[in-house]
Amino acid sequence: MRTTTLSRPALGIPALLVSMCVAASCHDGLTDRDAASPRPQAAPSSPSLEEATATAVAPVPPAQDRFLTVAVESWGAWERKFNPLLAPALSRWPTAAGIYEPLLVFNTMKQEYVPWLATGYTWSAGNGALTFTLRPGVTWSDGRPFTARDVAFTFALLRKHRALDMSEVWTFLASVRARNDTTVEFLFQRPFVPGLVAIGHQPIVPEHIWKDVADPVTFDNEHPVATGPFTEVRVFTDELYELGRNPRYWQPGKPAIAGLRFPVYPDNAAVERALVRGEVDWAGIFLADVKKTFVDRDPQHHRYFSPPALGAVVLYPNATKKPLDDMRVRKALSMALDRDRIVEEAMLGATRAADATGMSDVLARWRSPQAVAAGGWAKLDMARAGALLDEAGHVAGKDGLRTRGGAPLRFDLNVVEGWLDWIRAGELIVQQLGRLGVQATLRRIPFPDFFDALQRGTFDLSLGWTDSSPDPYYLYHAFMGSEGVKPVGEHAHANWHRHGSKAADRLLGALASTSDPAQRKRIADDLQMLFVQTAPVIPLFLSPAWGECNTRRFVGFPGPEDPYARLSPSTPPDYLLVLTELKPSPAR
Repeated sequence: MRTTTLSRPALGIPALLVSMCVAASCHDGLTDRDAASPRPQAAPSSPSLEEATATAVAPVPPAQDRFLTVAVESWGAWERKFNPLLAPALSRWPTAAGIYEPLLVFNTMKQEYVPWLATGYTWSAGNGALTFTLRPGVTWSDGRPFTARDVAFTFALLRKHRALDMSEVWTFLASVRARNDTTVEFLFQRPFVPGLVAIGHQPIVPEHIWKDVADPVTFDNEHPVATGPFTEVRVFTDELYELGRNPRYWQPGKPAIAGLRFPVYPDNAAVERALVRGEVDWAGIFLADVKKTFVDRDPQHHRYFSPPALGAVVLYPNATKKPLDDMRVRKALSMALDRDRIVEEAMLGATRAADATGMSDVLARWRSPQAVAAGGWAKLDMARAGALLDEAGHVAGKDGLRTRGGAPLRFDLNVVEGWLDWIRAGELIVQQLGRLGVQATLRRIPFPDFFDALQRGTFDLSLGWTDSSPDPYYLYHAFMGSEGVKPVGEHAHANWHRHGSKAADRLLGALASTSDPAQRKRIADDLQMLFVQTAPVIPLFLSPAWGECNTRRFVGFPGPEDPYARLSPSTPPDYLLVLTELKPSPAR
């Protein structure tokens, strides 16, 4: 039996807490489990220098001054939806983590779990059972007590309505029961240690409210009853909503700010203009030349912090299409890419090139130096790339174009229409593959069609994002797990490129069954080496967790000098660490 008692939560995270997102990377880091809806950001164009300078620090009306103004989502008009069991982008921010709360919060920057509604957990039965000890004295915002029955009820809802099971917990869970008011037990179908993050991050809903909901899948939950720091819907129109403090929040003295304010912004350009004018206190968007366009407008108060602390942006080669099923071809394509140039031109130097493990800094403590060193195919090497294609039978003609048996080496490359950083990356990839004699055509596709093609496997090459879970199991299960391989045309939650490996299955099974840290590290090292040897996916660059803030009205944001959490407001649940630390500026 392994017992973990978590240190106390951020009841006052000290300024010393040191150390580290994008839902799909360049825009905000969707994972393969929360990608049911598009990422909120597309790279904007900057406002003119004259426009930005003229209105850099416009005053905020006094009535708004006590509320933190946040820009996370871009919409034409707000819809009053606060259902935490749906994908985060389908409900208003911060429904998933801020109105409602999880049992645990994984702090990506510190690489550790922070206790939240739970104070500790215990593995038992050979890692086939997981028991959480809940925090006593927590109440729902209507005054009713929070108990283990609420936790068990929430997971029962996910079992009954599988459309709500975003993390697919019922693929490994057998049952959930409340032992008493502060103890809840999860029994697994098989030992599955990676289940900790999926269970720990699930928002919990109150049984006494939701037991009477006829259809929780379509329930808008306009009047939320929750445990989070901001539960009171004070204003809601199609152009603005405001959330006030939970009057019964369980963390003494928190939240220290009066509430949250959300004007509607139709696109990122509008968010950028509002940021530059000082109208927005917190945002998470891509800003071209952020120092010049944002920080320099008000150096005392305008700050940004966008560490490469999400997943990665990768090139998915469809393994069902020849010759992309040949690892020599995949490695050759990879070695034709100048990742440093892609980072500089498409991402404006805001991140760094990925290595051959496919790991982002979310998994920094798991990265194997040996696997990184063995992955030479993740570096530019045109001579070796050409030799590999020659070996695979794709030879260059007098015109430099490669063919095999008269058939040209030709692919379509899918990117999302409007995601300007991805589009530029795609343009560079097409150019660089062309120098190898590979003909590639860039296809700019609206997000719904792009994501449908990705899930169905109806593409040749596609840019995409990776899982950003803190457990390496999910990354390599998505890259190489056979059970994720679906027939072309059928929606896949992961393994969009449809590459399965029996060797990976064995390693994944071993990784899932043990909670011993040293043993898990050895298995993760072997998974990385297998990935490097076979190159099923082509990593490109790490995904920044975009974050900007204005400290004129509120302070306590994380930053390079105090990286206690990611600044990005787009990565639940760890933005809870920020929401509970913010305070009114002493200068006000």
